Amino acid sequence: MEAKLKAVLVSLFLSSLLFTLVSSATTDGLFRIGLKKMKLDQNDQLAARLESKEGESLRASIRKYFRRGNLGDSQDTDIVGLKNYMDAQYFGEIGIGTPPQTFTVIFDTGSSNLWVPSSKCYFSVPCYFHSKYKSSQSSTYRKNGKSADIHYGTGAISGFFSEDNVKVGDLVVKNQEFIEATREPSVTFLVAKFDGILGLGFQEISVGSAVPVWYNMVEQGLVKEPVFSFWLNRKTDDDEGGELVFGGVDPDHFKGEHTYVPVTQKGYWQFDMGEVLIDGETTGYCVGGCAAIADSGTSLLAGPTAVVAMINHAIGATGVVSQECKAVVAQYGQTIIDLLLSEASPQKICSQIGLCTFDGTRGVGMGIESVVDEKNGDKSSGVHDAGCSACEMAVVWMQSQLRQNQTEERILEYVNELCDRLPSPMGESAVDCLQLSSMPNVSFTIGGKVFDLSANEYVLKVGEGAAAQCISGFTAMDVPPPRGPLWILGDVFMGRYHTVFDYGNMRVGFAEAA
Repeated sequence: MEAKLKAVLVSLFLSSLLFTLVSSATTDGLFRIGLKKMKLDQNDQLAARLESKEGESLRASIRKYFRRGNLGDSQDTDIVGLKNYMDAQYFGEIGIGTPPQTFTVIFDTGSSNLWVPSSKCYFSVPCYFHSKYKSSQSSTYRKNGKSADIHYGTGAISGFFSEDNVKVGDLVVKNQEFIEATREPSVTFLVAKFDGILGLGFQEISVGSAVPVWYNMVEQGLVKEPVFSFWLNRKTDDDEGGELVFGGVDPDHFKGEHTYVPVTQKGYWQFDMGEVLIDGETTGYCVGGCAAIADSGTSLLAGPTAVVAMINHAIGATGVVSQECKAVVAQYGQTIIDLLLSEASPQKICSQIGLCTFDGTRGVGMGIESVVDEKNGDKSSGVHDAGCSACEMAVVWMQSQLRQNQTEERILEYVNELCDRLPSPMGESAVDCLQLSSMPNVSFTIGGKVFDLSANEYVLKVGEGAAAQCISGFTAMDVPPPRGPLWILGDVFMGRYHTVFDYGNMRVGFAEAA
């Protein structure tokens, strides 16, 4: 079975927060784990900057949508406190075994397996810097032994399956199948502030078809409703990082009512999304609809390069100059405008001028075979070459400007500016911290409602004063049809909007976070 997991680190590891755990009971019947923040550690900060320099962690965080894993042969609502890692990752503690052995994990709606380092991890350096599961110290351990191999952008996590009780908050899930990792990618997990990952996605993407922890919570009658919800606290100066609520929602975590949309494809929490707006103006890319995924394990907002470049241009973000993009504009820009004015089909323009081939629905790079759907023998979702990709982006950008009745001269100038704003491949773009107040809102249409993000919400700020650094919360990721175009709504979005994952009704809901 195809399984797509990821190393959920991001390249925003620019400083670290450590936390102490405080448990408290409240009169509303909810069990909470409160969190406290500690001072930054300079050594952690340095290691994090080195990790960020290469950008590998971010590439790994979204490559799960292309890769696969290989396998060898209480009734009350429960709440888990989430630790806020510079508004970049949220994680909390679980226990495995009897007595419980404590691990810090990412609660990741974009994957479905639970894995932690194993005491049998001898040859991977990261294992020596994280808690390791010791089966010999648990009275409820059950041997499984099936091998597991999960591929990431930065390497692979290998290990084997075991079974034991898993304590999440105040709940104890019995006989849970999980992976003991015996090998981890060195650099990525060396600087990680968590030990493992607890996946909250569907079993369809679970390595080895292992039953996810959440499924067993429901099956074992531990929650009164098959619903869990995330509240992520985006205030970095607050002690509390957020809460993950199992079995329902906390009304104190949101304002108004949730807008629900149905899950369109089980695996990830995927749903249909409408247009993306910049300062209230349509980008034109998702007029025909886009798919989106609510993913607590991805820090940023990932989307098609064409739209991310438009957003980065609007907010003044600095990325990598694409000479290929400028060359296409110089040679074919006027032709593209003429074809658009003659009402030629935008999907066919790049094939008409010879930069792409047309597969019946869209242009694809010539001579480059698709690998995304190789399992089903579907070759329609071809991987683009540079010229074809640049042409298709130019068509989107020019079409957007023609709708605004811009002159041809201004359109060509604008598209060249966008070429300059193309983000680093699978990477981040910097913005001027002093310009936040003048940056436009970026909005997403979901279920017929517009969800706005202001600059203070989509820009991540690290440090204070003259030493402050600001990073655009948007990163590029192109997933071709039939899976794409695809948006990954990570913590940047979920921090502004309280998110409900309704397993019983197969839907996702968003409301303004309180």
